[in-house]
Amino acid sequence: MSLAVGTSSMTDADRCDACGEPVTDALARTVRLTVDRSQIDSQRLCPECFAAWIDRYETEMQHEAASTVVSEDDELIVD
Repeated sequence: MSLAVGTSSMTDADRCDACGEPVTDALARTVRLTVDRSQIDSQRLCPECFAAWIDRYETEMQHEAASTVVSEDDELIVD
């Protein structure tokens, strides 16, 4: 899986894919998700929506500690 973030090369009249507000090329960011060199998704985002996307990405990609339960017969169960 690959994730690319860059400045947009679209026209100045384009809108943010998340909120619909107009965003200039200088401020727009394009987020592309590719898996095995096939593009799965591409989004053009304004600075505010890009910041929210990054926050959501970081939250969802954090590793959660695995819970461990030990029963009385010393059997180990890992979720």
